[in-house]
Amino acid sequence: MNLELFIAKKIHFGKEGDKQVTPPAVRIAIAGIALGLAVMILSVAIIIGFKKEVRNKVIGFGSHIQITNFDNNSSYETHPIAVSDSLYQALKELPGIVHVERFATKPGILKTKEDSQGIILKGVDQDFDWTFFKENLKEGEVFTVTADKSTTDVIISQYLADLLRLKLGDSFLTYFVQDEVRGRKFRITGIYETGFEDYDKLFVVADIKQIQKLNGWEKDQVSGLGLMVDDYGNLDEIAENVFFSLGETTDRLGNTLYSRSIKELNPMIFNWLEVLDMNVVVILVLMSVVAGFTMISGLLIIILERTNMIGILKSLGEDNDNIRKIFLYISFFLISKGMLWGNILGILLCVIQSFFKVIKLNPSVYYLDAVPVDLSIWSLVFLNIGTLVVSMLMMLGPSFLITKISPAKTIRFE
Repeated sequence: MNLELFIAKKIHFGKEGDKQVTPPAVRIAIAGIALGLAVMILSVAIIIGFKKEVRNKVIGFGSHIQITNFDNNSSYETHPIAVSDSLYQALKELPGIVHVERFATKPGILKTKEDSQGIILKGVDQDFDWTFFKENLKEGEVFTVTADKSTTDVIISQYLADLLRLKLGDSFLTYFVQDEVRGRKFRITGIYETGFEDYDKLFVVADIKQIQKLNGWEKDQVSGLGLMVDDYGNLDEIAENVFFSLGETTDRLGNTLYSRSIKELNPMIFNWLEVLDMNVVVILVLMSVVAGFTMISGLLIIILERTNMIGILKSLGEDNDNIRKIFLYISFFLISKGMLWGNILGILLCVIQSFFKVIKLNPSVYYLDAVPVDLSIWSLVFLNIGTLVVSMLMMLGPSFLITKISPAKTIRFE
């Protein structure tokens, strides 16, 4: 029989009507652990959700890896590359690559009777993955790209539709400034809204053949290729493999191919997302310290309240280590109860925010219209294990107070 565990259970679960100090101390300690863990769960869920949502929006517009002409600068007016079937197939067979698609971009001016707005026309081919835009489509539908016929159908963002007072089915003119200003008339088949205002106010998605005709490109010439990977966690490794696989590869026109990951294309956004990890670390440390000190104060009160019992146990032959175990068991019970309520509160708040979007955000600042949450089972497990381990370690210090208690004096203590 584990005597220390038996005594700890009697103290923790037993009812003693004459003890008035322990209940408030216990409640405060439990509340400290519960609130600390709930805040940690929320913090991790929000940061993971925020990073994932912003990252997915950037990737939705630009793929994980882009292969373009080495001579391209940062503008959307690009030098083309000629994509052969052999190159296309070789890229699809690279480890970690799950999808390859052609794309082309061209800046233009969208013009209505009353207003005008600078936009980027993004041309897509038959191999384009519409998943991202379908998930963010507000009304209408995406258009179909065929091999033998170009279409004037496009999808635009809700931002542009509101700004230029356009609606589903409307047509508009877009002018492209080149050697000779040229215009094209397009028809809206769908309206999307990602909440990523920096991109929503720019991109109009159209048939790639429209850009090829405007630029006088041949059928195999595009602005670049977009590659999707099977695991974002391996993006850097896969991007490096693609870069070295291309080496000094050139197309049939002698253009050198250049590959970059989405992180390299958008360094400011991804560096900003990496900085958010430091915020989580600070919050976790602060909450652990606050919860730990709350438990320390609770344990000290319980020890002081049980001074008489400690003296009796020492006089009966119990050593300090065994008596310390009693109070460490009590700490474990209190921490576990606090963690139970902390998990319930934290998960409940995450579920409420996930379904009802209670806390809103300004999309122009945060790229999202509501606070996102993404809580995985592994994050929850690690948070609980970490909280339990840190809290129990912090209990070791105050438990040494027991070694200072003298049996002769404490038996008379009331």
